Amino acid sequence: MDITVTFRHMEPIESLKAYAEEKVSKIKKYLDSPVEAHVVLTVEKFRHQADVSLSINGTRIKGVEETGDMYSAIDQVMDKIEKQVKRHLSKIRDRRSENQKSETAASGYDVEETAAISMEYPVIEVEKMVAKPMDAEEAAMQLNMSKQDFLVFRNANSMDINVIYKRADGNLGLVEPVN
Repeated sequence: MDITVTFRHMEPIESLKAYAEEKVSKIKKYLDSPVEAHVVLTVEKFRHQADVSLSINGTRIKGVEETGDMYSAIDQVMDKIEKQVKRHLSKIRDRRSENQKSETAASGYDVEETAAISMEYPVIEVEKMVAKPMDAEEAAMQLNMSKQDFLVFRNANSMDINVIYKRADGNLGLVEPVN
């Protein structure tokens, strides 16, 4: 981790520099890639300002905090930076897990079969829905009240995803997974 500390409008204080470096280096526990950090400590009359910029794989994370004490300004800005780093990492994890889900869904076929299927039957619309836990009778009532042809629900007894649908003959059909 490459950390630079710059002092503006004040004399460089070694203990303050060491404190800032120690606080910034704690961010390293969240990251496994090289990080560049630049800390600017500024004093203007009674305002002590800490400005921290991190560069993580091309992503810039910046935080500024201003208080009456330089040590508290460093603490507060590092709290902000830590939140931003955690949010950045969770976004990356979410994107990765979405990509892995799509890869595992397609892994049932080889790439050529998947491409051929997607050419024949293109997906027009993707709709996300919450599968509420209910029994089959309640699902049938919900389906009859709605204008839809099917209803996806979680079976309250088995906690499996089920689908109830309207058949062409006017009756209802139920799709249950086999364990």
